[in-house]
Amino acid sequence: MSRAVEEDPVSESESESESTKVETAKPNMLVGLVKTARPRQWVKNVLVLAAPFTAQRIFEQGVLVDAAIAFAAFCLVSSAVYLVNDAIDVAADREHPKKRNRPIAAGIVPVRLAYVASGVLFVAAMLVGLLAGWPLAIVLAVYAAVQLGYCLGLKHQPVIDLCIVASGFLLRSIAGGVAAGIPLSQWFLLVTAFGSLFMVSGKRYAEIMLFERTGAKIRASLSKYSSSYLRFVWATAAAIMITTYSLWAFEIRERNPHNSVWAVISIVPFVIAVLRYAVDVDSGHAGSPEDIALKDRVLQVLGFSWVACLALSIYL
Repeated sequence: MSRAVEEDPVSESESESESTKVETAKPNMLVGLVKTARPRQWVKNVLVLAAPFTAQRIFEQGVLVDAAIAFAAFCLVSSAVYLVNDAIDVAADREHPKKRNRPIAAGIVPVRLAYVASGVLFVAAMLVGLLAGWPLAIVLAVYAAVQLGYCLGLKHQPVIDLCIVASGFLLRSIAGGVAAGIPLSQWFLLVTAFGSLFMVSGKRYAEIMLFERTGAKIRASLSKYSSSYLRFVWATAAAIMITTYSLWAFEIRERNPHNSVWAVISIVPFVIAVLRYAVDVDSGHAGSPEDIALKDRVLQVLGFSWVACLALSIYL
């Protein structure tokens, strides 16, 4: 009996130690799920405001509510895609010097849990999207299908991978208009589409340049591209974007009852901002577009000037 009594404290201590480990593991797993969902990338979903802004309806309460729904739905569906992407790439990520620290690759988040969480987020995104109507739900479903195709192998297909990544930005812009029932002009769609391609191809070009200069590791899909080809795509997208934006600006000026000249003036900061962004990319800084925008003060001033001119042309 005495021996049994002596053993009890030991077993209790072990039990407490194990429960402490479980309690410690739970928050780590939760933090890992949140990290894999990449909430930092949600800033891209602000693009849902583009259509309401250009349609002169950004200050309408109903439009803002629909845009907020589109924003929330895209946050959920994009996080669902990130979880699937990391779950599919877990083996390759474990061999990568940096990606092996991702929660799923590091074993913090089980692969099965990642798939379950992704499914829950996707269903939640669709339910939230339906609050603004079935057209938004269709856009969300198209986004998810295209991005899952990317995760399952299309990211290894030259040109297709660039178009899929660019389509993510385009679909966000479309979602804001669809959610609020705003017709999207041909110029809006063209500027957004080629603007997205410009940023994506520019980022890939910067990565190639960085690799050629320093030997830094790059994504496997980039091995199928040359710097000259990506520069060609980048320059072509920039030329079409500037041309279509200029045509759109003149259309805004004609449509405005006061024939505001601000739409035409907005072309100046827009073009200079594109050229300034190109300087940052050409220097080989393979950062994401948002990182470049946050670091370049001159680009920020140009961006603010462009938005201000556009706002004056639309709302004056």
